[in-house]
Amino acid sequence: MTKPPMKTLSRDLSWLRFNARVLQEAQSNAVPLLERLKFLAIFSSNLDEFFKVRVATLRRLTKLKKKTRARLGESPKRQLKAVLAEVTRQQEEFGATFRGQLLPELNRHHIHLLSEAELSDKQREWTARYFEKNVRDLLSPVALDDTLHHLFLKDQAVYLTFFLSQPTAATGKAKSKHADERVLIMELPTKRHGGRFVRLPDEGEERYVLFLDDVIRVGAASLFPAYEQVEVNAVKLSRDAELDIEEEVSGDLMEKIRSSLAKRATGFPARMLFDPTMPAEVLRAIKQKTGITDEELVEGSRYHNFRDFFGFPDFGEADFHYPARPALPHPTLPRTGSLLAAIAQRDHLLHPPYQSFDYVTRLLREAAADPRVSGISITLYRVASKSAVVKALLKAAKNGKQVTVVVELKARFDEESNLFWADKLKRAGAHVIFTPPEFKVHSKLLLITRREADETTRRYGYFSTGNFNESTADLYTDHGLFTADERLTQESAAVFEYLRDQTTVPELHQLLVAPFGLRPGLNALIDYEIKQAKKGHDAYIILKVNAVEDEAMIARLYEASHAGVRVELIVRGIGRLVPGQPGFSENISQRGIVDRFLEHSRVYVFGHGGEEKVYVSSADWMTRNLDRRVEVAFPILNDELRAEVRQLLDFQRHDNVKARDFENAFIPAGEGEKPLRAQEATYAWLKGQKRRLAKK
Repeated sequence: MTKPPMKTLSRDLSWLRFNARVLQEAQSNAVPLLERLKFLAIFSSNLDEFFKVRVATLRRLTKLKKKTRARLGESPKRQLKAVLAEVTRQQEEFGATFRGQLLPELNRHHIHLLSEAELSDKQREWTARYFEKNVRDLLSPVALDDTLHHLFLKDQAVYLTFFLSQPTAATGKAKSKHADERVLIMELPTKRHGGRFVRLPDEGEERYVLFLDDVIRVGAASLFPAYEQVEVNAVKLSRDAELDIEEEVSGDLMEKIRSSLAKRATGFPARMLFDPTMPAEVLRAIKQKTGITDEELVEGSRYHNFRDFFGFPDFGEADFHYPARPALPHPTLPRTGSLLAAIAQRDHLLHPPYQSFDYVTRLLREAAADPRVSGISITLYRVASKSAVVKALLKAAKNGKQVTVVVELKARFDEESNLFWADKLKRAGAHVIFTPPEFKVHSKLLLITRREADETTRRYGYFSTGNFNESTADLYTDHGLFTADERLTQESAAVFEYLRDQTTVPELHQLLVAPFGLRPGLNALIDYEIKQAKKGHDAYIILKVNAVEDEAMIARLYEASHAGVRVELIVRGIGRLVPGQPGFSENISQRGIVDRFLEHSRVYVFGHGGEEKVYVSSADWMTRNLDRRVEVAFPILNDELRAEVRQLLDFQRHDNVKARDFENAFIPAGEGEKPLRAQEATYAWLKGQKRRLAKK
């Protein structure tokens, strides 16, 4: 009997399912009002990136020669059609959520987001004065006429277009239908203005807000006094983010694709949103001056860049936001004094944002100042714009430490920032290592070398699932391990040695490191569970990751399920595996959690015959992470800390408030179960941790 083909979900449709879960948070009455607006902003920002990366890539693949396209498997054209259909559906739902739910809810709380047409005479007069005083000097429209040969629109910027018609009698021009029409365009000056929104004067308890766009619409007539009619519309362009095609394919086919795409334009437009009320003359002029085709045009709305709602006025009401959750002090790390001394005594787990990332920056500052520290090695993938981490490294280099920094220049959308910091580090005397084109360094490693009082050399390590970025550490849930355990620090040193020479593959026994050891290590662990299941023993795998995309690993999980291994998946984003399929995945369940913080940590658990193994990792189960990136999965060797990770993971496994199943349906509490919200339970558990440890 022929085995049916393995069923998987499209990667892109799976990602869109994740964004649908984000939209669910905006639709939930249980989420505070302005947080719901932020989830709409997150949804919009996510979709922008999706077009820049995934849709742009699919469009480039559709332009390949027919024979080359055939080797990709599923037709890029078919994929693109399905993706755009789902995007259209979600955008319609997005609009209905904003107009039908959030605007009425804002109004109920005496907050009114007005359009230009809704302004009273008094408000219009105030807005006109505001325009003259605060906005007019920020504007510099460009005419789309014969003197302009090419128009370049910035990525992700909102532009306003002006269609001028009906010259006034004072101009002395003949009023033919088209001769005196003009089209102009300018970037909306959101940053220079200080935000996208303007608060109008309150009227009693009623509060009013206006888009900057509409302030300009009010003032547009005074900008162009020679014309009776001035129509203002908006467009926004998303450009191809230049995703390396290696993310999609490799080998001989890669060479063919390189050849096919050798002449493609840099940053080619992926999508241009336009106001559907825009005059045809304006759209025609933009297409002519930019080279944008109908293929890239997407009908949007009157306003673009919903991500600007991150800056919506606050109004100072606590009920509009989540309750404050200040970062907790760590139960075993000192608030003051030496962190190196504390790490020398025992291992410690850090859980940002529940606990403060400041312990990491404190450790770096201590190492920079400690005369016994001789070297610091670190991998930097994304750092904050005013990075305390890099500043500590600069101080260390200035103090004569041997500072080695592996900087990833291909961290998408952070390339410019990383180049800036890399240059500063090099000039300070640090040894900066740039990764070769064929792979990214996505692992999060810190290694400190110190000469102890007895003149022996000891290494101190920090292994993490999250970036060395104090800004995102307030938003992303991660796990980090402080350790001086030689079994781990010695292997971390070997990984850094590999990154220095990029040739010597280290021999490792504890760490699972991609691209050479992570996939084989995971396969060996899965094999062990399959053997246990076939012997009739309890066998299980629990994975908490952002994505399960790699077909070979999905096949292994299907194999494990068929053998009787219980597989539990907690997947935030892409999940191509389809649970519950007869013959493939009867023993596989999947859930995903979207809540206040972005779930970012990766945890792999294997039953291992009763001697459970727990790995914490920087790597998702995606082909690129397993084969084309330097990733590290590190074991939790300390029994107490292993139980700690499992406790936090169990909160995720039993969440019945924010967890969704594979079909995006909320998972309800069972009969007799109390509501359990994993992120709230995690905060409460960590808050009581010091008290529990004191009782032992």
